[in-house]
Amino acid sequence: MISKEDIHHVKFVSFEVLNSSEEKLARRAQIENAMLLGNGSKGKSKIYFMGADGMLEVETTVWAASDDVITLKGGVIIPVHCIQKIELI
Repeated sequence: MISKEDIHHVKFVSFEVLNSSEEKLARRAQIENAMLLGNGSKGKSKIYFMGADGMLEVETTVWAASDDVITLKGGVIIPVHCIQKIELI
């Protein structure tokens, strides 16, 4: 577990962490759901993502998403290609 504030110090991997198109479509749906939850009710999500030192997780609010990055509360970004999955909490 990592705090949202410490994500600024993470070195993200440069490769795609998911292998199949199906996994990537599922991740996109998870991102959209997390963004709707974050904007609608300020609800948090648990995000599992890959840093250079291994798998990390953070519990935070997803505010926005593009094809390349998600933006968390406070303007912190995580590249989409590093995200393994997102769970609503």
